[in-house]
Amino acid sequence: MNLNKYTHHLLTFLPATILIGLISVASVYAASTGTVTATVTAQNISVSVSDGSVAYGTVALSSSSDTTSSGVNDSQTATNDGNITETFNIKDAGTTAAWTIAGTVGADNYKHEFCTTTCDSTPSWTALTANYQTLAASVSTSGTQVFDLKLNTPTSSSSYTQQSLTVTVQATQ
Repeated sequence: MNLNKYTHHLLTFLPATILIGLISVASVYAASTGTVTATVTAQNISVSVSDGSVAYGTVALSSSSDTTSSGVNDSQTATNDGNITETFNIKDAGTTAAWTIAGTVGADNYKHEFCTTTCDSTPSWTALTANYQTLAASVSTSGTQVFDLKLNTPTSSSSYTQQSLTVTVQATQ
């Protein structure tokens, strides 16, 4: 029996076995954990308008009426009821009957306007349209925007029944 042959195989086998054992031992780690606490608040975009109703009364053709203190004294207040800073937009969605919103008055065309600053003394009126436009930017949570409205009646009308005008205030981020 040739001992050198077996010794050579044994000496070759032993270092490989020791090496594999060391690699196996070296790759064993102790378990450890860490945590992350995450919080979230659902975004809420919301607006309310108080008192939300304007009664212009009976207004002659080719005339105007407004909500300032010298008019029907009924300013409106938009309030940010959400939980983020909002932009308020405003539009006139038209009437329930014969009249149509327009940039100038005409036959069955009325003009509706809004004002946000010094409306009782030196108002600066902006014409409402059927599309949203900015009423107020960067209104903080619970913040408000007071505004007045002005109605300019048509030059002539095909309907003498009460017109219901819809003004919509929208809140966006």
